Amino acid sequence: MSRTKNTPVNSEALKRMNAYWRAANYLSIGQIYLYDNPLLKKPLTRAHIKPRLLGHWGTTPGLNFIYVHLNRIIKQHDLNMIYIAGPGHGGPGLVANGYLEGTYSELGYSLSHAYGAVFDNPDLIAACVIGDGEAETGPLATSWHSNKFLNPVTDGVVLPILHLNGYKIASPTVLARISHDELDHLFRGYGYSPYLVEGRDPSKMHRLMAETLDAVMQDIQRIKTLSRKGGTQKRPRWPMIVLRTPKGWTCPPQIDGKRTEDYWRSHQVPMGDMDKPAHVKILEQWMKSYKPQELFDKTGRFEPGLAELAPKGNRRMSANPHANGGLLLRDLRLPDFRRYAVAVKQPGAVDVETTRIMGTFLRDTMRINMESRNFRLFSPDENNSNRWQDALDVTNRAWMAERRPYDDHLAPDGRVMEMLSEHQCQGWLEGYLLSGRHGFFSCYEAFIHIIDSMFNQHAKWLKVCNHIPWRRPIASLNYLLSSHVWRQDHNGFSHQDPGFIDHVVNKKAEVIRVYLPPDANTLLSVTDHCLRSRNHVNVIVAGKQSAPQWLDMDAAVKHCTAGIGIWEWASNDRNSEPDVVMACCGDVPTLETLAAVSLLRRYLPDVKVRVVNVVDLMKLQPSAEHPNGLSDKDFDALFTTDKPVIFAFHGYPWLIHRLTYRRTNHKNLHVRGYKEEGTTSTPFDMVVMNDLDRFHLVADVIDRIPLRGSRADGSILYNGF
Repeated sequence: MSRTKNTPVNSEALKRMNAYWRAANYLSIGQIYLYDNPLLKKPLTRAHIKPRLLGHWGTTPGLNFIYVHLNRIIKQHDLNMIYIAGPGHGGPGLVANGYLEGTYSELGYSLSHAYGAVFDNPDLIAACVIGDGEAETGPLATSWHSNKFLNPVTDGVVLPILHLNGYKIASPTVLARISHDELDHLFRGYGYSPYLVEGRDPSKMHRLMAETLDAVMQDIQRIKTLSRKGGTQKRPRWPMIVLRTPKGWTCPPQIDGKRTEDYWRSHQVPMGDMDKPAHVKILEQWMKSYKPQELFDKTGRFEPGLAELAPKGNRRMSANPHANGGLLLRDLRLPDFRRYAVAVKQPGAVDVETTRIMGTFLRDTMRINMESRNFRLFSPDENNSNRWQDALDVTNRAWMAERRPYDDHLAPDGRVMEMLSEHQCQGWLEGYLLSGRHGFFSCYEAFIHIIDSMFNQHAKWLKVCNHIPWRRPIASLNYLLSSHVWRQDHNGFSHQDPGFIDHVVNKKAEVIRVYLPPDANTLLSVTDHCLRSRNHVNVIVAGKQSAPQWLDMDAAVKHCTAGIGIWEWASNDRNSEPDVVMACCGDVPTLETLAAVSLLRRYLPDVKVRVVNVVDLMKLQPSAEHPNGLSDKDFDALFTTDKPVIFAFHGYPWLIHRLTYRRTNHKNLHVRGYKEEGTTSTPFDMVVMNDLDRFHLVADVIDRIPLRGSRADGSILYNGF
């Protein structure tokens, strides 16, 4: 591992940087412990301490140490840099540094976010601090490979800083317990050039960190210069830093006779039970060790000579607009989706691959935004499988690793991001959106569950941001879930799971949207809408296999605008109450419902049937629960107040019951959907196994309505079909 020798920073500058670091540490400890007396003007008492202690100290001094050193190189080189803290539990440090810079801020979290942020941002550097506990997680472990997708000419730079402080909550970290040689080989194997900064003496560590960052900046500038002159024929070896410091650095070495600094006990609140006078005294001595009288004046104002160490304006990492991407967001230029319409002269008369039509629309979206470089597609090796291959007519797959003569559509400047990691695709896309751009993520429906927790955090982040005035809206996170449950008959049971939408609807109504367009024209309308939306998570579920088309473009736009509606052309209850409502949501359920209606018309023509199709799933919720929801009056107008409703649904049946349980006619609602029955079979056998086929739907009608006329005995159900 590289160690630097030169000494570029004078001792006085290092002394001031140490004081800045002390100030950040002091403020961090104050956030965890103090309720009053922030400058310790009076002797510390129990009354000055919070009744409940919350926070994490262990990682915080390291985060503060890195921050002050990054500030120096930002000023020295006039850098456009953001700070991404993987150990997000070190929040006191980020707040402290925001305060010292005169702002408050919220930045990113992980290495994949960092790479996503610098794609198409050639002048941006994302300094990404990675905790050694975090480094043990699957998403982080695979994100080291992002350097194989980073174009040194058109993209920015990620500077990973692996912070080895040795411990997690109560046990050692793996990377802190392997040899220097093994650690060096690990990161060289990933394709990085690692620098080691190691120690515990602040004066020595400040000098070593300053020297190392100067060497790192020389590497970055050399790579950028050579790449701009000679192109991108060879993948560069980017620098990274391994920073090894004690856990809980600068806290008391022992408390109550037990090891605290450089041990897991300093991970969260190093010292509890503040009713003990001895603990109050220890805290006072600890905080005074930072010499606050040298850092702040009597009013708490940061000493001006130290404040000058921070960059100014938007060069401050806590004020950089790339960390508030809505400030930089520009509307995506979109082609007129109506130009891609499938000609539907009669419902069901033509079959197309629905997502292929969507892929053509996205291809042209890519084309007309090529100069803006603000749109990318993300997929875990499923772009072509999900029928988006037309995008490769205008771009390539991003690729900086080895290329061979027979490779297909691989290039350093590609805008289709494919790596067989749903975590990586999600993280890249989030970083891309958070820094002010647009994108779309396509995935097999069953495997999107891999990023359930990442979706959770993004949805929670959006919910909070909606209530922060200075946080500007960003482009929505858009999913296409294809290769779905009803068309995974060839891959079998493991590929059959429509439950992601159940997970999604748990989140705040102001954030989430779920769409199940029944055909290509409705999918085009929904796609256009989603790409124009802001601060949402949009989930679109659509099949990729050839399927019947139902609506012409005018009808599709009208239907999608409403989100739900009666298909008059499929119904026979005009100007009267129906005997039964046949509802459907999803492409295959729509097909089976319409087939069932055809059977009813043929064999039970006296039965009055109303067909209701749902595109926007959240229309089923009351308007008081979701902004897209229907009022009770409008819901009853569609579903009646007392007639049987046979609802064919794409996913698990109980989700429909959950969304509609307050509705007047819920007691007459009968839902068919996926009930965890599947195997390697045929498409039709899949719906039969789950009682979603047309014959089961007709049987449900016969079981729930009084039959009239010559076929009232119902025998034709079993004799005539």
